[in-house]
Amino acid sequence: MNFTILFFGITTDLIGRNSLNYTSEEKITIIELKNLLKTEYANLKNMNEFAIAINEEYANDDLIINEGDVVAIIPPVSGG
Repeated sequence: MNFTILFFGITTDLIGRNSLNYTSEEKITIIELKNLLKTEYANLKNMNEFAIAINEEYANDDLIINEGDVVAIIPPVSGG
């Protein structure tokens, strides 16, 4: 199963790219993806604080990612 991950804000700096084509042998949930990314990219240790969207809609941790989905990793935004 293939899907695309888009990184926004500081996550782009943390992993050194703004997107990633990801392949998984089976369907996975958002929480499983978060755990995989934290393992692959130690800089994403705060992954649980980031919002996740699938196909431009915010998603809960138990949502299953499907073939061809676009997953956006959105860190918290602060400022004035």
